[in-house]
Amino acid sequence: MDAAEGFGIYLHWPFCQSKCPYCDFNSHVATKIDQNQWAEAFVTEIARTSREVGQKLVSSIYFGGGTPSLMLPKTVDRILSAIQAHFSLRNDIEITLEANPGSVESENFSGYRLAGVNRVSMGFQALDDQSLRKLGRLHSVADGFRAFDLARTTFDRASFDLIYARQGQSLPSWREELSRALDLGPTHISLYQLTVEDGTVFAQRLAAGGLKGLPGEDLSVDLYEATQEICDSRGLPAYEVSNHAAPGSESRHNMTYWQGGDYLGIGPGAHGRLTIDGQRIATLAPKTPGEWLNIVGSGNAGELPREALSPSEWAEELILMGLRTNFGLDLRRLKLLTGHTISVSVLKGLADLGMVRLTEDRLTTTKKGRLVLNEVIRKLVATIV
Repeated sequence: MDAAEGFGIYLHWPFCQSKCPYCDFNSHVATKIDQNQWAEAFVTEIARTSREVGQKLVSSIYFGGGTPSLMLPKTVDRILSAIQAHFSLRNDIEITLEANPGSVESENFSGYRLAGVNRVSMGFQALDDQSLRKLGRLHSVADGFRAFDLARTTFDRASFDLIYARQGQSLPSWREELSRALDLGPTHISLYQLTVEDGTVFAQRLAAGGLKGLPGEDLSVDLYEATQEICDSRGLPAYEVSNHAAPGSESRHNMTYWQGGDYLGIGPGAHGRLTIDGQRIATLAPKTPGEWLNIVGSGNAGELPREALSPSEWAEELILMGLRTNFGLDLRRLKLLTGHTISVSVLKGLADLGMVRLTEDRLTTTKKGRLVLNEVIRKLVATIV
């Protein structure tokens, strides 16, 4: 699967009903949201960015957050109509919306489908109610099952997320939970090890001596290996560190990220990557919803921060993202785009250790290398030439 030539559009909806204690995403709790004002801002920014990048063929659109399923269907419809008016769309375009499994959000599914959404990614996070409460989730397991049943009858494709390596979680309990999840018949599932990120409520609790029962390193490795084994046996191998899919059901939008393709980032805190005249450009919008709204409304969005990446910085990104996937890194493309290569001696050393595999200029990590992926990437990045 090669999404490097695809063009994606990411739209960030920054609002949630509540802030989960593990979450370090750009999300904000608001009691009142003027959806007409927000729709107008997105439409304005879509028009502006289309003039900047020219007539692109869009292969994927992704509504992330926050909680995009709090958007009204008419808001989603206005945004997608604006994209269609300013860009060309692939006939088989993938349009994903992230959703919480709550009943209120689920009621909007048919409206999202009519607007053009054809894939939904649902935040289950756990399949037991006690864990959901600890994670700060507002839905129950029963809510999740109902929402997923509705999603897969409404959309072409439906995926969901789970978090493992949670407090008090044992290897047998995770094996049972993951098996139950796969019994639902998903063709795509995202499985994330819990990490305690700076600035989150969980980080504060951990610093204060709370958050007891997190797994140690050995158990974390066992949980990861069991995840791979179970998903492989059920026909959903990992195609990226945390993402599993049946062949052909990979997330096209996320593959654009991981293979170094171009994408627009629209909305508060949204990142973008554009290649203009051979120069890799990183874009970043302000995180605060009000600030972003004011800038777009004032007509000054063309002055939003952007950074021209150096060839070595571009090479680092391609290595970092590409080696997260089982499709790996195309070394010929790395050289073509950035002028850089990776030290042959380092490649050989890592290959001799069984960490990487090189086949016809495509570099991939092995099962052993995946367990220490950050260290493998650090060695490779430190020796680009």
